[in-house]
Amino acid sequence: MRVNRILLSTALVVVALVIQVSVLARLHLPGAVPDLLLLTVLGLAMVYGHVGGALVGFGAGLLADLAPPADHAAGRYALVLCVVGYFAGLVKPENGRLKSATGPMAVVVAAAVGSTLLYAGVGALVGDTAARHVGLPGLLFSAALYDLLLAPFVVPGVMWLARRSDNDPLAETGPAAGSGDISTGWLSSGTGLRIGSQRGLGSLKARARTRSARVGRIKGVKRL
Repeated sequence: MRVNRILLSTALVVVALVIQVSVLARLHLPGAVPDLLLLTVLGLAMVYGHVGGALVGFGAGLLADLAPPADHAAGRYALVLCVVGYFAGLVKPENGRLKSATGPMAVVVAAAVGSTLLYAGVGALVGDTAARHVGLPGLLFSAALYDLLLAPFVVPGVMWLARRSDNDPLAETGPAAGSGDISTGWLSSGTGLRIGSQRGLGSLKARARTRSARVGRIKGVKRL
């Protein structure tokens, strides 16, 4: 990974972990805890791809395993986020733009449910049966719900920062272009169509002006 990717990923992961441990974990919400760290890994993975997503996920999970008040075996959450980051990176948009909120939201729900199941499965292998006592269906529902509500405020911003650090042309065209690419793609599934229609209308107008200019020159020649 590039140096700027490592620096940005480290900063975002540390901030997300601090907020999750010091704020979200103390809200005492029913069921699971909103996983801000998971959403950060998803946002980075959908920009860096499957290899970068797996590396970021492993580092973020290992940091969460070692950070207090961790009460599970080290490497357990690192494995979970590594797998989640890899598969999230496979759905990276080819053109770099998110035109619809459906795909990213589906990724968030799948990651929330998959990470909870994988974490519980790994725990069962090492003798941790806490998920059985808490209730796995309730954990799955609450994890998907909390992450889905939090995702629009986290993932688009993380993706925008990741593209800016990579000097991506899609992110360097200005704040308006960045918001049209990511934020409106999450808030409205029809934004890409409207933008495309505006661009098509602009190109038609440009062609009409060029054609009229050519006709004017021809007429001028005839008048001469």
